[in-house]
Amino acid sequence: EPELTLPAVSLFLHTKRVVDAFPLLQVLLAAAVCTKAGKAIVSRQFVEMTRTRIEGLLAAFPKLMNTGKQHTFVETDSVRYVYQPLEKLYMVLITTKNSNILEDLETLRLFSRVIPEYCRVLEESEISEHCFDLIFAFDEIVALGYRENVNLAQIRTFTEMDSHEEKVFRAVRETQEREAKAEMRRKAKELQQARRDAERSGKKVPAFGGFGSAGMTSISSGSIITDTIVEPEKPKITPAAVRPSGPSKALKLGAKGKEVDNFVDKLKSEGETIMPTSGKRGSDVSKALPPPVNMESVHLRVEEKISLTCGRDGGLQNMEVLGMVTLRVTDDKNGRIRLIINNNDNKGLQLQTHPNVDKKLFTADSVIGLKNPEKSFPLNNDVGVLKWRLQTTDESLIPLTINCWPSESGTGCDVNIEYELQEESLELNDVVISIPVPSGVGAPVIGDLDGEYKHDSRRNVLEWCLPVIDANNKTGSLEFSIAGQPNDFFPINVSFVSKRNYCDIQVTKVTHVDGDSSVRFSSETSFVVDKYEIL
Repeated sequence: EPELTLPAVSLFLHTKRVVDAFPLLQVLLAAAVCTKAGKAIVSRQFVEMTRTRIEGLLAAFPKLMNTGKQHTFVETDSVRYVYQPLEKLYMVLITTKNSNILEDLETLRLFSRVIPEYCRVLEESEISEHCFDLIFAFDEIVALGYRENVNLAQIRTFTEMDSHEEKVFRAVRETQEREAKAEMRRKAKELQQARRDAERSGKKVPAFGGFGSAGMTSISSGSIITDTIVEPEKPKITPAAVRPSGPSKALKLGAKGKEVDNFVDKLKSEGETIMPTSGKRGSDVSKALPPPVNMESVHLRVEEKISLTCGRDGGLQNMEVLGMVTLRVTDDKNGRIRLIINNNDNKGLQLQTHPNVDKKLFTADSVIGLKNPEKSFPLNNDVGVLKWRLQTTDESLIPLTINCWPSESGTGCDVNIEYELQEESLELNDVVISIPVPSGVGAPVIGDLDGEYKHDSRRNVLEWCLPVIDANNKTGSLEFSIAGQPNDFFPINVSFVSKRNYCDIQVTKVTHVDGDSSVRFSSETSFVVDKYEIL
């Protein structure tokens, strides 16, 4: 064999270094679950990649697919998309064009099998709820862009992080806790027996240490002292009971009860109205308050919530209104009923009834009733019988528009904000428009103002508060000045509540299935904000 000369060896080593420095990339770039419009729900990048880059790749993905043709991958000049439909979603792998397509398809099948392990239904909300579980599982499948040799059972075991040592530690700790509780019970029995023996012999009952003792007692020469821990008690009006065994100089909780009673009696004699207190916390008292509506045996709740995102320069990016009619029956005599719905909405919303509701009856007569008229609605349960959804980008449907004009001046920014109620049938209560302000520059100088304002220096927010916005108060403005830049005053967030719903859907009548006789019912309507922001 011919031997390599020195120049030939040098050329060989140089070529090897070049190949090692620039290997042929055959890696998986990212794995994502996206909608059919290309919106990313969950995305895991396995190489260095910016969020803008991955969102751009996923947004371009639906445009590359050929309609009417069955494919499992599409390619561009730089990347390859390997995908699998999941009902209304897509499981997408983004790889380099040099990757092994057969191995990518096998990896894609494993990704598609992992998702149902954590999500009961393949919907956007369910995927978002379990996004971190899915990301952890994705990391078990691919590491640094390369497929790991794992199966579904191993992924499940790895993500559960089951530890035998942890189980042993917990078992030992539970055993120790049980032994300590048993020792406590034994000691308590010994103390009770000693107390009973002392009472039988007519001796003075010693005050043993621990919870519930009356004070501190010195025994014999004082060499042994039993410390007493007095358990904190709730405030009482009456004085604490005193043991009949004789006078005690120990501290008595509630000893000033008589003074409190005398003070209260004095206030009453002067004509003051005194609210009785029971010593409960505020949350307990609020729970005992009566509901805001006098509830009949048939009670209906019409609830809506809005999620809206607008641009600062105009343009509605997204608006979604979700509504539901919830029925609660508390009397079995009124279980077999029907609800007469009055739908005057003209905004193009989508209606959906409960699976047990007769859809044909609702479509024909706007009546909600069970498919089997002999059955009754569940008792003492809130049942959603009708729900609706409105999603639009039509600016004319925005219920409350917010217009913010920050303009730079010599000392900072002059900000003008105005609102306008476009849906005049609504009455918005407790409206709060939150405007972020720069930190460390002091409080804003308020000019013209409709309503009230509050500056929260901790959160760096200026809150514009309006008790009511309705047809008589449909517009208003706020002007203030503060040091900062125009971008410092966004995003603006809005919150409000309303007792009138946005989509004009109401339950006008409730009747029995037999005889069509009317049934007394109560109802309450609410329209609240889930998200309302101007970016």
